[in-house]
Amino acid sequence: MTRAAKADRLARARTGEGLSAGRRIYDGGLRALVWACAGVTVALLLFLIGYICFRGLPNLSLEFLTSQESLIRGTMGILPAINNTLYVVVATLVIALPLGVGAAVYLTEYAANRRLVAGIEFATETLAGIPSILYALVGYLAFSKTLGLGYSLLAASLALAMMNLPTIIRTTQESLKTVPQGYREGALGLGSGKWHMIRTIVLPGSIDGIVTGCILAVGRIIGESAVLLYVGGMGNSMNDFFASWDKFTHSSGATLTVQLYVFAKERAMMDPAFAVAVVLLVLALAINLAAKLAGKKLRQKHG
Repeated sequence: MTRAAKADRLARARTGEGLSAGRRIYDGGLRALVWACAGVTVALLLFLIGYICFRGLPNLSLEFLTSQESLIRGTMGILPAINNTLYVVVATLVIALPLGVGAAVYLTEYAANRRLVAGIEFATETLAGIPSILYALVGYLAFSKTLGLGYSLLAASLALAMMNLPTIIRTTQESLKTVPQGYREGALGLGSGKWHMIRTIVLPGSIDGIVTGCILAVGRIIGESAVLLYVGGMGNSMNDFFASWDKFTHSSGATLTVQLYVFAKERAMMDPAFAVAVVLLVLALAINLAAKLAGKKLRQKHG
């Protein structure tokens, strides 16, 4: 069948030409159902975003964003929570991304035992679906107690890195598998070494999957609360990573999600809680856009 014939057949299938009346009704009903599902999903998303902004934006102020809570001064701010959230995101990605991408490259390009690879892939898929409360308990026992880090941002970052590793490994693996095998064979046939081929051909061709894994990890880090409550603590003071490494590794620090929990559940202060929710939405959007732009720049650089 020629390309023109295939295009004509596809166009007729889209318009329903040549189908029986019952088939057209069935096709139209399924199409309407798909559109209805998409419409409901979009409507729910817009409702959630709109309601959060409606309740939270009136309670946002410069003082709320740039100060910390103090009973003596009578101020209520979330600057420590914003800083702690950024510290945890950066520290977790620094730990998890190299390990996850490296493990995916080894499993896809170097590992020779296919049964072992299949077993590891099954294990990572299982670990990716484990509830976060189990990671919180393991992180508390392994990092807070065994390593002596206590309630700290470093312990929380290590626990979150452990929790996000399976997701990063699987998304990177699937992206690496989409690179055509002919590209690898062509590079090796031209005299390229194994690592040079991976670095110049495979990794640039799978950058979309790596960026996707990064975005999923960031979303899970920002929205996580159980791990941070168990391991990171609920401290509401400034933790300066650059000024004091000891303070960063041994001081309790609440992130934005923990601060939202404190406002909504511990104190029943819904107005500040919705304000924190708005900040979380903006922060997640900004980090996702930054990851997308970084992926685009890398594609252009290696394209």
